[in-house]
Amino acid sequence: MNNLKIIFMGSSDFAVKSLDNLLLNNYDIKAVVTAPDKKSGRGKKINFSDVKKYSLKKNLKLLQPENLKQVDFVNKIKSFNADIIIVVAFRMLPKIVWEIPNKGTINLHASLLPQLRGAAPIHWAIINGLKKTGVTTFFINQKIDFGNIIEQKEVKIEDFENTGSLYEKLKIIGGLLILSTLKLISENNLKTIKQSNSLNLIKAPKLNKENTQIDWNKSGFEIFNLIRGLSPFPSAWTKDKKNNKIIKLFNVIYHKEIKTKHLNGVISIKNNMLKILLKDGYLEVLEIQIEGKKRMSGKEFINGYREYDSIRLL
Repeated sequence: MNNLKIIFMGSSDFAVKSLDNLLLNNYDIKAVVTAPDKKSGRGKKINFSDVKKYSLKKNLKLLQPENLKQVDFVNKIKSFNADIIIVVAFRMLPKIVWEIPNKGTINLHASLLPQLRGAAPIHWAIINGLKKTGVTTFFINQKIDFGNIIEQKEVKIEDFENTGSLYEKLKIIGGLLILSTLKLISENNLKTIKQSNSLNLIKAPKLNKENTQIDWNKSGFEIFNLIRGLSPFPSAWTKDKKNNKIIKLFNVIYHKEIKTKHLNGVISIKNNMLKILLKDGYLEVLEIQIEGKKRMSGKEFINGYREYDSIRLL
């Protein structure tokens, strides 16, 4: 067994990959901290986090605090005498928690810090049309995503990649970077880098209704990047002017065209192809969803909703 005593904190399946790597490499996991159970749906079914599901299968000691500053929780963390806390896809930790372990608390962030600090770095990497991104391990301090960098691993963003596929790549690479970082820590071979605080850095704020809405006055590339950057979740959306229904776009191809007259944000059904006209070309729509209906292909939409031809989008 590796000598480091670890407390792992995370919730999503992005974190599960890192936790799984730690167990496969015989690290001593003293406890796992994850989100409290949530009730959802009509039947108020109780849902466990992905990390909880995994931890139960592996018989790991599990903590699910509502409040990370709660005295009982803080004392419990202290009682494990852990060397290090590892945080992957979790929430902000208070200082009274991250300062506990003698070797510090490290976080895995899904970007090449200092770029894309914030809650949604994978989405915003694609929305901003970046050609590369990556993962970073760093020591947590009082400012979110500002701690000293330990290691980074870069990956290419493919031209037609969406957030779903990039998420999977970074999940795997991130899990490997955690192992590499722990090796450096256990060997006392760390050379950290202080992060830049430039004003020109790209941010990755939390996604909301406003910043996921499509602005049809933007360029085709900007709209294309927004759609793939929000696919498959939470999805880019718009509304049709006639029925005022929300329309979500999941998969499109951008075709650049220079015309003398531009009808941007108008649905066009021609030659068995679903298009949305732009000021500098058009989107070929491959996957779409109308409010209250299931996701469907562009061809299915044409067969069932031909009346949408020539409708303008808001």
